[in-house]
Amino acid sequence: MSNNIYQSGNLDNPTKALIMIHGRGGTAKDIMGLAEYLNVSDYLLIGPEASQNTWYPNSFIAPISSNQPKLNQALELINQGVELAKEKGIQPENIYFLGFSQGACLTLEYTSRNAQKYGGIVAFTGGLIGEELTRDHYNGDFENTPVFIGTSDPDFHVPVERVQETTKLMRELGAQVEERIYPNMGHTITQEEIRIVNETIFK
Repeated sequence: MSNNIYQSGNLDNPTKALIMIHGRGGTAKDIMGLAEYLNVSDYLLIGPEASQNTWYPNSFIAPISSNQPKLNQALELINQGVELAKEKGIQPENIYFLGFSQGACLTLEYTSRNAQKYGGIVAFTGGLIGEELTRDHYNGDFENTPVFIGTSDPDFHVPVERVQETTKLMRELGAQVEERIYPNMGHTITQEEIRIVNETIFK
């Protein structure tokens, strides 16, 4: 297992796991600190960490080739986190994902490329990756997995149009997406978003 994956929370007898993916400039410890505000006290927490605090070099709406090989390496590290949860006997329907900013983009990209019944997916300010969305990159069936995507309008890094495209595509893959677009929220995570995900996903 990669030494770039951190674990905390319920390490002994977890039945659920939350994979938490940090943003550009962040760390696993940063994003895992958010668990204090979520209803996940009995979850195994898994925090992949990017080398040099960035998952891929360019904008998430740049051509995918311009973010390789880092993008594929990032997706593989997330997959290692999923495998770690499975090794502890946790089924995919009890595996949850959460990411912020660059981590939100990766959260959405990984789960949509591997759509199946998950516990839930939370993306604080992000969208699917690529200059344009290529439908055949994404397959599977989310089987009504609950998804929350929250973002600001405007957001300097994440165009609202890409968030809306992402919601549409994930719904086509069978996800139950709650999309919230907040006027002038800024590039952050709000108490309102935390409240919603606690009520709808980590319930």
